[in-house]
Amino acid sequence: MTKSSVLGYPRIGADREWKKALEAFWSGKLEEADFVLQLQEIRLSHLRKQKEKGIDLIAVNDFSYYDHILDTATMFGMIPKRFTYNGGVVPLSLYYGIARGTKDATASEMTKWFNTNYHYIVPELDGAAPTLTENKPLQAYREAKEKLGIEGKPVIVGPLTFLKLSKGYNKAETDAWLDRLVPLYVQILQELAAEGVQWVQIDEPILVTKASQEDINRLNRIFAAFSAAVPNLNIMLQTYFESVDHYEDIVALPVKGIGLDFVHGLSANLASIQKLGFPADKVLGAGVIDGRGIWKASLNEKLALINQLSQVVGSDRLIIQSSSSLLHVPVTVKNEQKLPEELKNALAFADEKLDELVLLTKAVSQGAGSYAAELEENERSVQALKQSGERNRNDIQQAVAAISAKQPVRSLPFEKRHAVQEQKWQLPIFPTTTIGSFPQSAEVRKARQQWRKGELDNEQYAQFIRDQIDIWIKLQEEIGLDVLVHGEFERTDMVEFFGEKLAGFAFTQFGWVQSYGSRCVKPPIIYGDVAFEEAMTVEETKYAQTKTARPVKGMLTGPITIMNWSFVRDDISREQIAYQLAYALRQEVEALEQAGIGMIQVDEPAVREGLPLKEEDQANYLAWAVKAFRMTTCTVQDTTQIHTHMCYCEFHDMIGSIEDMDADVISIETSRSHGELIHSFELNTYKLGIGLGVYDIHSPRIPHVDEMTSMIDRALRVLDPKLFWINPDCGLKTRGYEETVASLKNMVEATELARAKHAQSV
Repeated sequence: MTKSSVLGYPRIGADREWKKALEAFWSGKLEEADFVLQLQEIRLSHLRKQKEKGIDLIAVNDFSYYDHILDTATMFGMIPKRFTYNGGVVPLSLYYGIARGTKDATASEMTKWFNTNYHYIVPELDGAAPTLTENKPLQAYREAKEKLGIEGKPVIVGPLTFLKLSKGYNKAETDAWLDRLVPLYVQILQELAAEGVQWVQIDEPILVTKASQEDINRLNRIFAAFSAAVPNLNIMLQTYFESVDHYEDIVALPVKGIGLDFVHGLSANLASIQKLGFPADKVLGAGVIDGRGIWKASLNEKLALINQLSQVVGSDRLIIQSSSSLLHVPVTVKNEQKLPEELKNALAFADEKLDELVLLTKAVSQGAGSYAAELEENERSVQALKQSGERNRNDIQQAVAAISAKQPVRSLPFEKRHAVQEQKWQLPIFPTTTIGSFPQSAEVRKARQQWRKGELDNEQYAQFIRDQIDIWIKLQEEIGLDVLVHGEFERTDMVEFFGEKLAGFAFTQFGWVQSYGSRCVKPPIIYGDVAFEEAMTVEETKYAQTKTARPVKGMLTGPITIMNWSFVRDDISREQIAYQLAYALRQEVEALEQAGIGMIQVDEPAVREGLPLKEEDQANYLAWAVKAFRMTTCTVQDTTQIHTHMCYCEFHDMIGSIEDMDADVISIETSRSHGELIHSFELNTYKLGIGLGVYDIHSPRIPHVDEMTSMIDRALRVLDPKLFWINPDCGLKTRGYEETVASLKNMVEATELARAKHAQSV
């Protein structure tokens, strides 16, 4: 009989209970024992919900105290050398120290989970001696069975994916590291089998990226070892986010099931099954419900797809499941009271996706005719939004088609622009600035809440924001920064703020998703054609500029980041959405310039997050992403300096595209990579203005002057001093007042030392 399954469920809770518990524990307001109990209740409530809704195979060990990759690393005792670790179960203090840093040790690097908006803690293998500290999947299985009577499906990140996502080892040592890790996985699986576990999900999403034949050989060795050790355990080898290459090799592995993504990898995975068949001794985990998108599925279309699969794989060997973990979507639509009905009826968050999976499974098992009314209602909801006026604005579509047909270029090349900008701005060598935001204190959040509730009128709130700007403009001058920002106190989130002021967007009340750790975001929904309506940032930026003789940067979020950090419509291409955003933001850039703002930062921290996982698709994405940025910025005067900001990325494989963006200055997050990004500049030249983030804003620790001096010195060995800027690696919204001021003072001191050293060398 066909069964239903999910690959994982959101950790955070419908009201972000998980986040609140973490932050209470970190601040000392919650004792560890109470914290552990609170998280257990949250975890059990999620399992209970899935059981009540009728999911057949419920994932366990998908819950985490911070991040599932960090969980895997600590389960194997793989602790970075700079932390004190004496073996055994990793205590929470050390676990969170690795993630967040301590006063004595920097946090581990954080980077994106494939091409999603979730970020994981990168394991550091250097010097580690892996050992099994505790069998977390077994603990999760026992808890679900004993507390709720659930026969759970333990989820484990597979050894190949874990190793490929780690750092601190030579790639030539890959097989040696697998030799260390595989016996630990075998021990976990043997203990699970002895406990009576029926299904285990081993996640190997690395297989949707470019896998070498050597990697396939490794995979064969890994799963041969598993099969020999636990021949009667049902292992589901799970992939997601794209289609698999080496399909024939993967489906031949000695496992009971293969999980494939039939949403984001639909075309290629379906073609492989139809052309090459599927083994008769295996179960297919058919990921037909989108684990990353928020739109209601057309269940009739999904049933047609399942019917195609059933012609190759009998329905008794099908598990109908989400395409990936539901970690990437909000918890439920039911609490949303302010969305237009037409839109709300077309949405499906995690809980609604559970319902879709159960309904599809029943329709396959009992016949679609038995559920005709439900299927008809589903189709009405899907079609109503498609045909709405919001999605069919001819004025926007025609304007965007016209400007996107032209190649967007500045009137002068960078070298000539740089000369006129130097003459205008007269900045010192190594100009200092920040990325844009300053601490959003409890007072700031309270005022915003009062304004939203109507307890402060518009003018009272505007005056409050002006008061905050006054404080921080003065502070920046006292600290000694060269280029200032207004602080973004009026903004909740760098994407939400703009979405609220553009047509085509909608906002949830409770649509939170986890970005990293306890950091949750509420992505806007781009559901219609995007259009500029009125100036969005001019008032605050212009006011800030009246308070200082130093330049104040206008601050915008770029089109690609707005798109990649939003839930986007699925009826037109992402390229077209990006161009609509670029057209709207261009009008804001022009409004800032007309208001006398001569430095404008258009942030694109999420460009790489949208990079397709398949190499053959990446060049096209980067081409239209660059084009969208240039469409946004190309109409300004030569003296107007365009800045942008990017978070850490593997710079060497994007350097051409980043240069093609033609920003006058780019700031890049690099501190968490411990200087690795600078190595890219040792291999590649970069001829535009650049600021490498000299300290990590994600950690509460105050960086020492000598740490930043070391970073600056190394960068200046490979970058042109005349083009080098000094800044933190990201915005300061999440940091406290005292640590922000102290860190920036240290940064300016490090800059002054660099200026003195440079003056001596010329």
